[in-house]
Amino acid sequence: MQKMFVAAALVSALTAGAAAAAPAAYEDPLDARTLSTIRSRFSELMELANRHDLKALHGLFWQSPSVLLVAKSAVASEGNWAGFWGNDAVDRKLHDIAASGPVVLTPDLSRLKVVGLTPDVAESFAPMNITVSYAGQDGTPKPFLMIIEWIKVADDWKVASEIILPVPPAPATKHGE
Repeated sequence: MQKMFVAAALVSALTAGAAAAAPAAYEDPLDARTLSTIRSRFSELMELANRHDLKALHGLFWQSPSVLLVAKSAVASEGNWAGFWGNDAVDRKLHDIAASGPVVLTPDLSRLKVVGLTPDVAESFAPMNITVSYAGQDGTPKPFLMIIEWIKVADDWKVASEIILPVPPAPATKHGE
């Protein structure tokens, strides 16, 4: 009898502890209007990139030595993909990409996700196809993922980091799998 009481007490304590440790429901620190504003900024970023409007693109980025663009590199010593830190490096990289020929970013806006991380920082994610002939790319549309960290500066949302990742091809499968 005493063993059953101890077992019941232990189960009760563990259950209560688990309930107390359960995380509260997530609540985004940004309201729907702010998230909508960031979605609009994302669309604006895509439009400006497709138009090669480098001056306007510069204005969408956070003016900081900590701004980051991760993109295809044309310089072997940087590796195939690299991080470009600071506005001068980001501006040069965007100029080089735009000068390489047509660039078309086609995001899947139905899959665009924007979440607040803090009241002043948000993150967006969108799969997209990018058509570009920069740094040995052949100009055919290829799948990429774009991850952007947004930072609130005064009353405006700026790109703090833009990470463009190529989606590798699916592995070959054997017949019958």
